[in-house]
Amino acid sequence: MTNQPWWWKFLGKLLASVLFYTSIPLPYVNGLDFRGVAQLAPLVGLVIGGTLGLCDAVMNYLGIAVLTRSALVVSVWIAITGGLHLDGAMDSADGLAVGDPERRLEVMTDSATGAFGAMAAITIILLKTTALTDIGENRWLVIMAACGWGRWGQQLAIARYPYLKPTGKGAFHKQAIRSHKDTLPGIILLFSLSVLVWLLNSKQLFFALVMIFAGSAIATLSGAWFNHKLGGHTGDTYGAVVEWTEALFLCVITAF
Repeated sequence: MTNQPWWWKFLGKLLASVLFYTSIPLPYVNGLDFRGVAQLAPLVGLVIGGTLGLCDAVMNYLGIAVLTRSALVVSVWIAITGGLHLDGAMDSADGLAVGDPERRLEVMTDSATGAFGAMAAITIILLKTTALTDIGENRWLVIMAACGWGRWGQQLAIARYPYLKPTGKGAFHKQAIRSHKDTLPGIILLFSLSVLVWLLNSKQLFFALVMIFAGSAIATLSGAWFNHKLGGHTGDTYGAVVEWTEALFLCVITAF
């Protein structure tokens, strides 16, 4: 293992990250290390966003109306992630609906979906669908940015706030993201995406800057809000940060 070139190790880590965060059918390779998957979460977000953008372009070529196209993109969005983050958003909503702070984590671990969880899911899906319908240009870039910033927000929440459970599906992420330095590659990648927007059209410098400001601000505030409510994070709130950052980012972009 130590004699493997760096790019081979990177591909192994990327494959592990894609397998962990998505339902994309990829061949399973023995010996993959899933402990560091959170380090590549923003890159996986761009992979997901690029796949969704390609689907959107194909449907546009086929003449599918924008509202139907947007609804189908959001449906594929849920399918391609296996509902991983949306499930976290639903569980987080159910937990936060409990008045007793001591019982919130207990409710969040319950696999049954409550009324508040269902409402949260409906709201997120509606926001994404309607926002995409109002975005006419650069849809593939905007979708990629939404997916990337959502997962960078997850990284930031992992780095900044305590994990509230001794074990759990998100506990090992704390070992992968130990400080803010571990979030720098992701934000550099997302800055590069905005630079690409500007390079493709020099008149869109302001729009590229808006993407950076909106993405970083929403991702930061989403994690901070859940920390304020719970005093830390769990695997469910990591997923909630992803979903709400994606949805709110798309909503803000419609204004520009």
